[in-house]
Amino acid sequence: MPRRRLPTSLDEISSHCVCFSVRRAARAVTQAYDRTLAPSGLRATQLTLLVALARVGTVPFARLASALGMDRTTFTRNVAPLKRDGLLTMRRGPDRRVKLVAITTSGRKALARAIPLWERAQRRITTGLGAGHWDSLRREIERITALADINPREGTRP
Repeated sequence: MPRRRLPTSLDEISSHCVCFSVRRAARAVTQAYDRTLAPSGLRATQLTLLVALARVGTVPFARLASALGMDRTTFTRNVAPLKRDGLLTMRRGPDRRVKLVAITTSGRKALARAIPLWERAQRRITTGLGAGHWDSLRREIERITALADINPREGTRP
């Protein structure tokens, strides 16, 4: 059976696709932060969650997941070990349908231990990028995120 020619070169997809490139970079950066954070017992995804909770306090589960750009399944998977280890708590809100999540004292202590390690990872990456380049790259990442959030059929955000 003859193979059909694909409309787009697979080489082009693997070398020029925004999604492939951003995901590859995200995996590499996450792994670098995870290695540096390992002595704290936290992973980069967990640190992000604890930082958000330390900043905003008690917040509805769904709102925090959305703010962090995570679907509920991924968010639940990331929350479970933090809850198990006593770094955050979950309880029902006044509206029993809403789950509230909050950082605990142990969570704040874990965060305090992890921050110097995070600073080391952050410094390594930003220094490697060169002066000013991180700020430019961060703005471009925000722009890509905003473009990806627009519904192409309606020109609106979901």
